[in-house]
Amino acid sequence: MTDDSAAGGRPPEDPQVPGAPPPFEPFELDSTERIYDSPWVGLRRDMLRLGNGELQEHHVVEVGDAVSVVPIRTDGRLVMVGQLRHTHGNTHWEVPAGRIDAGEAPIECAARELREETGYEAGRLVPLPGYYTCNGISNHWIHPFAALDCELRHEQQLDPSERMIVETFAPDEVEAMLRAGTLHDGLSLIALFYSRMLLP
Repeated sequence: MTDDSAAGGRPPEDPQVPGAPPPFEPFELDSTERIYDSPWVGLRRDMLRLGNGELQEHHVVEVGDAVSVVPIRTDGRLVMVGQLRHTHGNTHWEVPAGRIDAGEAPIECAARELREETGYEAGRLVPLPGYYTCNGISNHWIHPFAALDCELRHEQQLDPSERMIVETFAPDEVEAMLRAGTLHDGLSLIALFYSRMLLP
């Protein structure tokens, strides 16, 4: 699990940033059971002892850390991929993203995913604030990056399960999609908003 208090953004000692709420005492864990495991996702069932003494089950979806990357070319255009998602059957615009391999640093993963999905390489990668995708049911943590001064240097290197095309957009086109609500991928939305808010 990632320590979100130290994950990107302004340092917590910045006096303009409100501090985190005081931590609650964790629920007592009465028992835990592995329901499912695969290389991609795990599911466990925890039985929690509540303050009134009752037991309540809580399901936790375990997903490894991942990255999302906002690629910005030297001419200022943003690189995005149109990707088919089997989960809902739709193809939509996203920023490059992917799981971090064992032993791989997040910034290394960001460079790899950018290269494999788009063929671009970044002049530099700037970390953006990290976040949980759905912390009510999952520990899935995202490390977003802005990839600056990107240049096309490679062919795409897609897995057989990936179907995607690469397109570039002017910043005002991306802003128009954001305002119109036509971008539907949460990883992409948060990374794009952070890049707009925090990049000079």
